[in-house]
Amino acid sequence: MITELHCHTTASDGLLSPTDLVHLARQRDVTLLAITDHDTVAGHAEALAAGCEHGIHIIPGIEVSALSPQAEVHILGYGVRPTDAATNAKLASLRGVRESRARGILSKLCELGIDVSFERVQAQAGDGMIGRPHVARVLVEMGIVASQQLAFDLYLAEGKPAFVAHDGLTPAQAVQLIHAAHGVAVLAHPALYRGNFDDLFASLLSAGLDGIEVFYPAHTPEQTQQYAALAGQHDLLMTGGSDFHGITGDQEVSLGAVHVPKKCVEALTAKIESRGK
Repeated sequence: MITELHCHTTASDGLLSPTDLVHLARQRDVTLLAITDHDTVAGHAEALAAGCEHGIHIIPGIEVSALSPQAEVHILGYGVRPTDAATNAKLASLRGVRESRARGILSKLCELGIDVSFERVQAQAGDGMIGRPHVARVLVEMGIVASQQLAFDLYLAEGKPAFVAHDGLTPAQAVQLIHAAHGVAVLAHPALYRGNFDDLFASLLSAGLDGIEVFYPAHTPEQTQQYAALAGQHDLLMTGGSDFHGITGDQEVSLGAVHVPKKCVEALTAKIESRGK
C-alpha cells in the first residue's frame, strides 16, 4: 500500500490543484491520500470528486498552524468534517490571520530594503490561503533570491529577519478545533519544533492529542525511533508523509515516497471512522 498523509494543494501553498494532485497520486500508485492544506478545508470537495473518479481513497484533512509560548506548532487533522457554524466560522477566521501575518512579513522585508507589495503576494496565492511560500515565490520572481529555499534560509524561516509567528491559535486550541470538526489530531513534524518539546508535548496530551507524525523526511533515524517510542508509551497513533507541495528538483521528496507501516495506516483510518460517528 502506497499512502500519502501530508500534502498541500493550491487551496493553500501547494503548486497543484486538488484534481491535479489526485492525478499525480494515481500516477505514483498512491491508493490513500490525505489532503492537509494549511488552515483550510477548501480543497476537499474537488479532491473527493477526483478521488472517486480515479479510485483513490481521500482523507479530508487540514494542517492547523498554532503558536506556543516558545515557537510555532503545526497540528494535522485527519477526517475533518466541520458541520457546526462555530467551527466553520473559526476555520474561516484563519484566512484573516494568515493575511495579517503576510503583511507583517512584508513590513519586515521593507525594513530590510526589499519592497514587496501585498497585492503581488495575493496574486501568487490566488484563491488559496496565503503562506510564506507565496512570499518566497515572489522573491524569486523579483530576483532577490535564486530559489524558494534560499528565501526561507535568508529571510522567512523561524529565527530569520523577516519571520513573523502565526498567532491565531494555541496548540491546545488547534487540537480542540480539529476535534470539533470530528477529526483526529496529530502533531506534525515534531523535530522541526524550535521550543521545549517536553512542555509542548505535555500540553498537547492534556488537550487530547491523538498521534504523532513519526515518519517524516527531515527526521533522522534516531528521531524516528524516538517519536515511535513516545507514541507507543502514550498509546498514540503513528503517521507520516512527505509534506509535498509540488516543488520540483531536490527541495522535497516525491508524493508517496514516505513509507508508513500498514498497521499504522489501519489504526489511523479506524480512528477516523470512530471519530466520525
